[in-house]
Amino acid sequence: MGEIIVMRVKNRKLWTVLDIVIVLAIGLGCALTDLATLTPPPTPTATPAPPTVTPTPLPPIVTPVPGAAFDESAATQALQSRIIAVYKAVSPSVVNITNRSYAYSIFGQAIPQEGSGSGFVYDTDGHIITNYHVIENAEELLVTFSDGQVHEAEVVGVDAKNDLAVIRVEAEADLPAPLLLGDSSALEVGQFVLAIGNPFGLEQTLTTGVISALGRVIESEEGFIGEAIQTDAAINPGNSGGPLLDLNGHVVGVNSQIVSPSGASAGIGFAVSVDTVKRVVVELIARGYYPHPWVGTEMTALTPSIADWFRKAGMDIPVDTGLLVLKVARGGPADVAGIRGGDRMVRMGRYQVPVGGDIIVAIDGQPVTDMETWTIYLETQKAVGDPVQITVLRAGREQVIPVILEEQPAGR
Repeated sequence: MGEIIVMRVKNRKLWTVLDIVIVLAIGLGCALTDLATLTPPPTPTATPAPPTVTPTPLPPIVTPVPGAAFDESAATQALQSRIIAVYKAVSPSVVNITNRSYAYSIFGQAIPQEGSGSGFVYDTDGHIITNYHVIENAEELLVTFSDGQVHEAEVVGVDAKNDLAVIRVEAEADLPAPLLLGDSSALEVGQFVLAIGNPFGLEQTLTTGVISALGRVIESEEGFIGEAIQTDAAINPGNSGGPLLDLNGHVVGVNSQIVSPSGASAGIGFAVSVDTVKRVVVELIARGYYPHPWVGTEMTALTPSIADWFRKAGMDIPVDTGLLVLKVARGGPADVAGIRGGDRMVRMGRYQVPVGGDIIVAIDGQPVTDMETWTIYLETQKAVGDPVQITVLRAGREQVIPVILEEQPAGR
């Protein structure tokens, strides 16, 4: 049985020497333009509002009338017409993103390496939404539109934790219309969805499916992404950053990952929800980054076996689940509020572990049993400056400690 792989769906190509020779030969008759260095622009002083977009009229979907004869053929034709109309209206605003960087051979020759993914137009200022992993480590970025136009792009803002990024091309009058953002909180399992992107470099590919599940938690390079949408619409390498759409042509998610034993679509794909996108993208444009709420603790999740190990080490652990506070950041929110970290060290295998700290068992009255639950609650329900009520066990007694969330410092 093949190994099941959870993968981010970006195409990646390592250029061979033959590729380089061909490119150089073609380049003899072409003038090459230097691409912009990928550095975020200066931080604006105000947070822009999401763009207002006029929707494209779409044909109606046939809805059965109680007591009336149902025309299956007409319903099928209406659904087909709707999908075609959505594709025609939306696809010009879906782009192919080429991420180019360089490696060097033992002889010092520069070897171009290319990755490709998808994205879509967010506003009339030329901002494009995609995944962070699509543009990660790029030295050059190119955006190709459906009509063949190619634009150089610069990075505006990134958020690795939510796997989102905003890049920008110079706004021109003939850029496609921005896509409308929907409401992922109103989605239902079984609802039809469409994915448009560039799988395996095949531009403007449409796939269809349904929402398979809601509220999934997927891993990013720096944590967990909550509110993710699971779909069986075919998502393959190159689809990353493209839109997941409802039948109104509204973006309900940004395609990001698949679970697959082969590396290609196995009918299990995940998209970052549009509610997450709306929360993050405005900040990326305004600040260049997303301000994540921060408590200022280092913790480890307790399980029955870990709790039993700590008990054997002489620590009083009255519960089998929760988050054991190992350290608190000096001057951070938890430290200011009075949450305590470990006060002595014990050896756990090859490691020295701080013990004796508080055990967090709930936040705002909601039980916490693992880091995933803790992180998702803070990311989806709270913002910097919000108060939270953290319930801890200390010396066997339960206490509720109020904490004011701060912005997570860089590098933490």
